[in-house]
Amino acid sequence: MNIQPEPCSPEQAAADLAVGRTLLRAEAEALRILADSLGQDFTTALSLLTVGGGGRVIVSGMGKSGHVGRKIAATMASTGTPASYVHPGEASHGDLGMITQHDAVLALSNSGETPELTDVVSFCRRFDIPLVAITSRADSALAQAADQALILPDLGEACPMGLAPTTSTTMMLALGDALAVALLERKGFSSADFKVFHPGGKLGRRLAKVSDLMHGGDLMPLVHRGLPMGEALLVMTNKAFGCVGVLDDQGRLLGIVTDGDLRRHLSSDLFSRTAAEVMTANPKTVRPNMLAAEALHIMNARSITSLFVVDAETHPVGILHVHDCLRAGVA
Repeated sequence: MNIQPEPCSPEQAAADLAVGRTLLRAEAEALRILADSLGQDFTTALSLLTVGGGGRVIVSGMGKSGHVGRKIAATMASTGTPASYVHPGEASHGDLGMITQHDAVLALSNSGETPELTDVVSFCRRFDIPLVAITSRADSALAQAADQALILPDLGEACPMGLAPTTSTTMMLALGDALAVALLERKGFSSADFKVFHPGGKLGRRLAKVSDLMHGGDLMPLVHRGLPMGEALLVMTNKAFGCVGVLDDQGRLLGIVTDGDLRRHLSSDLFSRTAAEVMTANPKTVRPNMLAAEALHIMNARSITSLFVVDAETHPVGILHVHDCLRAGVA
């Protein structure tokens, strides 16, 4: 059932749009100011959060800062920086055991005076665990206790009453994204690494490699260059890729015979001619580590349905059909 809301007056619609646009512009301006404010403190924070030896970035925050913290931890974990969220209230009742001396802690509090963070901060200081804070107050208890504090610009909240966390949480979330991406860059995290952490969904499909989808071994339609076309056609038909690869004496791919080649050479002596006489030489090939999306683009651009996959010496290691890409959701 499609429920339709009651229509509002033009005046109300205009007022609603004005509120939305005003808030978004205020938050966009806050992000611009935040970007301009970054300096050596950001670089120092990155160094403190660059953990090794099995360590993780532990993110903690209360209330809205906690919701932001969960997202920051998830973003870091998916971009090559092991990270977990620890609720500060639960930390005081045993979850401090989730924080080790190999870790670094990122604590979030707009005021910098969140009482629930006290035990997390004390634990970091007791065991010499690096502590980075994101807060709006440089003179707060959290900022003073941290090894490095990232201070959000004092801009006030964007809501009309100036009370609901809006601008502050937007800046906090964006700063967390900035930290995650900067750590990604430091580690040299690649799209292939990204796929390891995103095997499902549309993103995982977009990052699939040719080697993930190709057919190899006996499934490849391959013949020797000297084989008569009558026999080559049987291989081409049985393998059902609409083509057959032609090999030299060393097993390298010389060319390919397609339906189009058969039509161009259609004559009474076609079956007695060799595969090398009918083939198209130097066909377009791809490597196993190419993204399947790139291979699909090549097939679409050249109006072909199959590509042989070869190694550095042009030995065939597989064949990729356009239907393989479509079935896998690559687009």
